[in-house]
Amino acid sequence: MASLLRSSAVISSMTLLSRILGFVRDMLLARVFGASPATDAFFVVFKIPNFLRRLFAEGAFAQAFVPVLSEYREKSPREELKDYIDHMFGTLAAVVALVVALGISAAPLVILLFAPGFSGDPTQQALAEHMLWITFPYLFFISLTAFAASTLNAFGKFAMPALAPIWLNIALIGATLLLAPHLAEPVMALAWGVFLAGILQLVFLLPFLARLGLLPRPRFGRHSGVRKTIRLMLPAMFGASVTQINLLVDTILASLLVAGSVSWLYYSDRLVELPLGVFGVAISTVILPKLSRAFSRTDQGDFTGTLNWAIKFTLLLGLPMCAGLIVLATPMLSTLFEYGSFSALDTHMVALAMSAYALGLPAFLLIKIFAPGFYARQDTKTPVKIGLVAVGANLAFKALIVLPWIFLLGGHAAHVGLALTTALAAWVNVSLLAVFLHRRGAWRPDPALWRFITQVLVATLVMVAVLAWLQPAAPLWSSATAAHRALWLAGLILGGAVLFTATAALVGLHPKAIWRGLRSTDAHRSPS
Repeated sequence: MASLLRSSAVISSMTLLSRILGFVRDMLLARVFGASPATDAFFVVFKIPNFLRRLFAEGAFAQAFVPVLSEYREKSPREELKDYIDHMFGTLAAVVALVVALGISAAPLVILLFAPGFSGDPTQQALAEHMLWITFPYLFFISLTAFAASTLNAFGKFAMPALAPIWLNIALIGATLLLAPHLAEPVMALAWGVFLAGILQLVFLLPFLARLGLLPRPRFGRHSGVRKTIRLMLPAMFGASVTQINLLVDTILASLLVAGSVSWLYYSDRLVELPLGVFGVAISTVILPKLSRAFSRTDQGDFTGTLNWAIKFTLLLGLPMCAGLIVLATPMLSTLFEYGSFSALDTHMVALAMSAYALGLPAFLLIKIFAPGFYARQDTKTPVKIGLVAVGANLAFKALIVLPWIFLLGGHAAHVGLALTTALAAWVNVSLLAVFLHRRGAWRPDPALWRFITQVLVATLVMVAVLAWLQPAAPLWSSATAAHRALWLAGLILGGAVLFTATAALVGLHPKAIWRGLRSTDAHRSPS
């Protein structure tokens, strides 16, 4: 699995650069715009094309496209491969262009659907509609960007696709600093930044496709490979996006709560997305082509071994990160965001939601591992059925937890209930994915997996106990200077990492053994 580890490291490092710049972006947005009805409007509008992007591009499309592309690469001449790429590019561009045109023309209805709470404030509703007209074309450009990224990933080129999102952060930072001061409604600058970012990301990746001789020339007409991809994609549009659907439900319901609720959920989700984006997406991206090739070769040992390797690597990073996000929620948020228009109350509200979302982080990460196990086998229907159950569970949890919260507590901090129920739904989703993959003989847990999980949990709990004892109280963070906050936080994070590593070694999880195990090709292969 050494090649997987190297590829994951490449994607993680590139993604980390983008995420760091993303935090700079969010720190700037928090300082300049704070949490207000205007920022709520932008975050809802920004979520709409992003949600559809995951349906058309990074989620369903990539999960259906990469296995078919891998099959063409393994079994077909170069000319047939290129013809498939050209037809797929043309079809995707045409479909997404139609969706964009419909979205722009129906902007008032789209806003009413995604943020029904805005209808009570005509100013906020109008602002959201105007921003949607500007941001919706982002869906077209970012979908074609995802096509380019998926093609590069299928050919083992991971670095530049992982780096491409950096242009979104650059565009939004530039819009905030250069354009916002000159507009009557400063937050409109962010909408123009999103529009520009879509163009920049696509233009960035096209030269790398050209180097491989795979620069697509849009072609239209019937093509067997395109039809197969669409058949796989249609059910995957739901199955690959269950987490995003649940988060979208949170946004819709948050628009009905007190002003600022949408922004509080946005900032909390951003921090939980860091490990999910840096590690979860990286692992998912590199294992899908490998699982697809293993399935094409009917190599069950390589298939289940790849899954076991990914599970161990994900839990080794995900469990301590989940705990760290919970115990250090206030220090992180205070250090990153609590300046200018972002108040101590905002920090407290975001910290509560972030802790709730973080409870689901291991599940969010493992979904990125188990779902590709189905898509690589060209089974997109089972994740859809499981996804329907997960969405139903999410709605049931909200009825059982959030509604009583609103009625009994007057809606105070009800956004936390939204985050908590989404985390619970993620655990339902990943549990069902694992059970069904196991029942079909596609995955057998490594015999040492349960002992490995116990060792990681013990090290994590010790780390949490010490960090909770050492960290200063919340008011001290708010009163400290930015430099002092950064130093305290860095010390706590470094100390937690050292403590976790030392405790893991004491319970038998030695760093050298971990490294050898993660690099080994055979250590995690189950019998075929």
